[in-house]
Order: sequence, then C-alpha cells, then structure tokens
Amino acid sequence: MNKGKKWIACLLAAVVPIAGWAQDGSSTLGTLDLTLEQAIDIALAENPTIRVADKDVELKKIADREAWMALLPEVNVTGNLQHTLLAAEMKLGDQKFKMGKDNTNTVAAAATMSLPLFAPAVYQNMKLTKQDILLAQEKARASRLDLINQVTKAYYQTMLAQDSHRVMQDSYDISKQNFDVVNKKYEVGSVSEYDKISAEVQMRSMNSNLVQAETGVTLAKLQLKVLMGVTENVDIHINDSLESYERLLTLPNIEAYEAELQNNSAMRQLDLNQKLLERSLKIQRTAFMPTLGFQLTGQYQSLYNDNWRLWKYDYAPSASFTLVLSIPIFKATNWTALKKTKLQLSELSDTRENTRRQLSMATESYSKNMAASIVQVGSNHEAIRQAQKAVTINEKRYEVGRGTILELNQSQVALTQARLTYHQSIYNYLTNRADLDYTLGRETYLK
Repeated sequence: MNKGKKWIACLLAAVVPIAGWAQDGSSTLGTLDLTLEQAIDIALAENPTIRVADKDVELKKIADREAWMALLPEVNVTGNLQHTLLAAEMKLGDQKFKMGKDNTNTVAAAATMSLPLFAPAVYQNMKLTKQDILLAQEKARASRLDLINQVTKAYYQTMLAQDSHRVMQDSYDISKQNFDVVNKKYEVGSVSEYDKISAEVQMRSMNSNLVQAETGVTLAKLQLKVLMGVTENVDIHINDSLESYERLLTLPNIEAYEAELQNNSAMRQLDLNQKLLERSLKIQRTAFMPTLGFQLTGQYQSLYNDNWRLWKYDYAPSASFTLVLSIPIFKATNWTALKKTKLQLSELSDTRENTRRQLSMATESYSKNMAASIVQVGSNHEAIRQAQKAVTINEKRYEVGRGTILELNQSQVALTQARLTYHQSIYNYLTNRADLDYTLGRETYLK
C-alpha cells in the first residue's frame, strides 16, 4: 500500500504542473507511463473496494475491543424523588399503621457497580471476535487479489490491442505501398485494371481494420483507467509488448499446484467460517452453564420531608453488595440452536469439498491452456517466418510478371493473420497465468 501511495504521489507530481494549461482548453492533463507493477500499485491505493475492505477490518477490531470490555465493571448512578399524596395504611387487628406521611417527599440517590465474576459466554465471544477479524482480513485480501487479477488482465488486454494496432498499421502501410506501385504501373499500361482494383480493395480493407484496432486500444486503456481509479483526462502509455514476455513462458507444474490451493481465498474463508461456527457452537453451549455476578450498591436517602428544599434534607447513607448466581435449568430453544449450528457445520464441510474440486479442475484447466499456448507460440513464431518468406517470394514473382496480385494479397493477409495469432497466443498464456495465480492465492504478477 505504501508503494501504491508513492506512485500516486508521482502521478500527482506529473499532473499538477500541467493543470494550468489544461484549464485553457486542453482536455488532457498529461500522460502517465505505466508498467504492470505501477498499474497494480495505483489501483490498490485508489480503488474504493480496497478502502471499504480495510475499513471493515478496522470495524472488526473495534468489535473485538468491545467483547473484552464486557468483563469490565459497569457503574450506574440513579436518583429519584417521590412525593406521597396519601400514604398507605396497614391494618393489624383493631390497630392501624400509617406507612409513611401524607404530603411528604422522599429523595434517594444511588450508585451501583456490577461486575461479572464468571461469564463463559463472554469468554467465548472474545475468541469469536478474533476469528471474525481474521475473516475480515481474508476478505480484504480477496478484494486485493481480485483487483490484481482484473488490472493484470486489463494491462495484457491493452498490450494486445496495441500490438494488434501495430500489426494492422504495418499491414496498411504495405498495402498502401503496393497500391501506389500498382497504380503507377497501371497508368503506364504495364498491369491490368483488375490488379489496380485488387490492390485498392486490399488497402481499403486494411484501413478499416486499422480504424477498428485504434478503437480497441482506446477501449482497453479506458477499462484499465477505470480499474486504476485514474480520471479520463489523464492519458496512459504502456511502452511494452507481448513479444517481450515470450522468454518468460514456462510449462506449469500441475502436481505442485494442489498444495497451493490452500492459499485460495475462497478456501481460506470457508476454513475461517468453519472455525466461526465451531466457536458459535461453544457459545451456545455456555447457555447450559451457570453465571456469577457481583453487584455493589451505595445510597443516600432522606424520608418524609414536608418541604421542597432538597439541599436542606437530612440524608442518611447505606451500602450493600449482592452475589447473583444464575443456573439455567431448561430452555427449549437452546437445544434447537445447537442442532442448527451442527447442521450448518456439516453443510459447510460439503461446500468446502465441492469448492476444492472445482478449484482443482480450474487449476488443471488453466495449466493445460498455458501448456497449449506455449506450443502455439512456437508454432506461430515459425508461421510468421514462413509467411514473411512467402510475401518476399510473391513480391519478386509479381515484379517479374510470373505472379498475380491475388497471390501477393493472400500472402500479405496470411502474414498479418500469423502475427495477430502469435500475439494472441502469448496473451492467452498470460491471462491463464493471471487466473491461475488468482486461483492459487498468489499476490504476484508476471515480469
């Protein structure tokens, strides 16, 4: 988090000096050069979801302090004033006794201190809140893992869009050069009109693909900025290419991933929820245990005053203490609560087993996809070399009049497709690697 704040400070330092001229009509505050590490750090520092998760952890810590505070003494002060209009009488045989005096005031002020001496439910609740803190911390970690996964894949998506745009730009430039050459030959009558039309169609088709690629770059950058929490009027620049990641492609070790599944956030949350239910079961069992409390009371009172000058009454002190022992005998809902919690524990155990199987299957799927992508990268790399060779041959054949414009166009399209497929295979590996890291609970990224 500190690293993220450092990058935010760098971002602000770069943006603020430019803000003056931005107000004069420019719609962009500046350009931010990004690496994957910087993108993740900025997102972790600025994304509201992360801040909400961190605040939830703080709330759980406050609840933990409240739990042990239940063992501290509780002090209350009360005061009352009673005005007797007509005192009650008690008859005993032929005699009558007045229980008080008519039209008098009785004033009392008391301070009471209560202290639990034996409260098993409080002890268990203190342990429960500590488990609750761990669960909140794991949920915060899950939010960070999810954000890292989203930002990482958005970063790779932006690189794929940029690489695709470069491929389409190169293809368009080549098709335009071919059209210019064919058009000049057509003007001097050395080629047919069909060749000119074919070259022009090829150029316009590549131009359409180029415009679409430009739109893809814009949308990919917008998605990345949204995840990072960066405003729209700050442009981002990624000086990176998928080709630079080819050397980092490694075959996955499926056998080693099974043990790492314990770091998966969903699995860890299920384990923590199980401990919470087990602790709740112990709390419910304390309903069958006795409790012991201590209460100390001190009081000042004045009886039967026939005036309203409270400060001149004659007050007398008194004090007492009480030990309160409560022994539960029977409460039907205590038994049903225990049964319900035990059933929830059994249900959670089945859920955990099903989750582990699904995660294991997902891990194997990501691993196989990564292995397939590595094979595809090697194959596509060779396909690019062969396609480039085919383009060179067809260019020479067309120049000497032994080839057709259709063969030349087809070879150039094949080269473009091979380059796009090559970048796509590297992207597929990286996204599967990001999903695998997320599944295994790794807070890391490639490169």
